[in-house]
Amino acid sequence: MNEFMMIFRHPVPGETTLSPEQLQAGIELWQNWIGGIAAQGKFVSTNQLGFQGKTLRPGRVVTDGPYAEVKEMVGGYVIVKAASLQEAADLAEGCPILAMGGHVEVRDIMKID
Repeated sequence: MNEFMMIFRHPVPGETTLSPEQLQAGIELWQNWIGGIAAQGKFVSTNQLGFQGKTLRPGRVVTDGPYAEVKEMVGGYVIVKAASLQEAADLAEGCPILAMGGHVEVRDIMKID
């Protein structure tokens, strides 16, 4: 089995806030989706990324924020085990971010010996 990273991209958050009920429903969707992958023995790890960060560019240019001049941001990732890129993409099909206006980028993880 190879490892693949699913990178979750979504629009930069605006001023809208979710109610506690909406937030809980969203958390449950994510838990169920990731739980389904784990039940197949294909889950490796996951993390949600925060909104703070710095971007470093050549010439010692440092800007605030994990994003600059973009309309979307990376919100988190999941690492899964799959036999192929297609199988990993199939696992991504149920990702809740797709219903929220975002998308999933599936990438292979290269092994460095």
